Amino acid sequence: SEPLTILPLTLEPEAAAQAHYKACDRLKLERKQRRMCRRDPGVAETLVEAVSMSALECQYQFRFERWNCTLEGRYRASLLKRGFKETAFLYAISSAGLTHALAKACSAGRMERCTCDEAPDLENREAWQWGGCGDNLKYSSKFVKEFLGRRSSKDLRARVDFHNNLVGLPHPHQVIKAGVETTCKCHGVSGSCTVRTCWRQLAPFHEVGKRLKHKYETALKVGSTTNEATGEAGAISPPRGRAAGTGGSDPLPRTPELVHLDDSPSFCLASRFSPGTAGRRCHREKNCESICCGRGHNTQSRVVTRPCQCQVRWCCYVECRQCTQREEVYTCK
Repeated sequence: SEPLTILPLTLEPEAAAQAHYKACDRLKLERKQRRMCRRDPGVAETLVEAVSMSALECQYQFRFERWNCTLEGRYRASLLKRGFKETAFLYAISSAGLTHALAKACSAGRMERCTCDEAPDLENREAWQWGGCGDNLKYSSKFVKEFLGRRSSKDLRARVDFHNNLVGLPHPHQVIKAGVETTCKCHGVSGSCTVRTCWRQLAPFHEVGKRLKHKYETALKVGSTTNEATGEAGAISPPRGRAAGTGGSDPLPRTPELVHLDDSPSFCLASRFSPGTAGRRCHREKNCESICCGRGHNTQSRVVTRPCQCQVRWCCYVECRQCTQREEVYTCK
């Protein structure tokens, strides 16, 4: 029953290709996306990794709020049907996550169609040598733009979703671009820095999530002008307090700001969008009043044992004492 005794350590080329195609087919992709997935054996794995990374970051950023990024099947499906601020965040964090994961996969050698990033145009090039392996943001951003694709401009909701996708993409001054750092390492005798090797590296994805969370908090509501005779939606009306775009033809903000169409529900009570906040743990001094929606909270006292007063022992382990303390746990009524 040992896995290594029944699974081959390496796949034959034809078997590997079939396994890759099956991995792409199992994902819920459109025809063009499936074709792009099949084109490179590293894409399917990276897509799964990106979705997981984006969901975890969403849950981290909203851990103290009424909507804590609950993405179980029915809640996610209901949210994605509506144009809430939360939906806007999900589109942006997903496109940013895929861009980030692809750039890392390129530099890690897991993709066949891309490799390390090329040397950037930095000042004082003679003072350092290009080396290491930079995260290939150029390839990943180009891939993601093509993968997501532009939808019909006549579809109001599609235009808003596409705009929010772009907020997570690495255009100049946009979210993930700001998280690119130049990392250098010194080389030389006795620790001298006669030669520096530098490469471009993406900042931790938490930094991207933090910026997107700020954009969520300042998201702009846009609406549609409706033809009263036909009841059909026309152009998007400008965000409140913002000027329209060029000639008033496209009032979506030019700057990378999240936009939404619908006001969000309170998320206080169980609904098709979330399980509500009853039973949610809160922090008495920080957010119990907000998360519990004025219903109050229960207090429970419990004894917890944790490692403490840890010391590193040579060689090679950490020795800790076990400390017991009583703590208060607060949950919403």
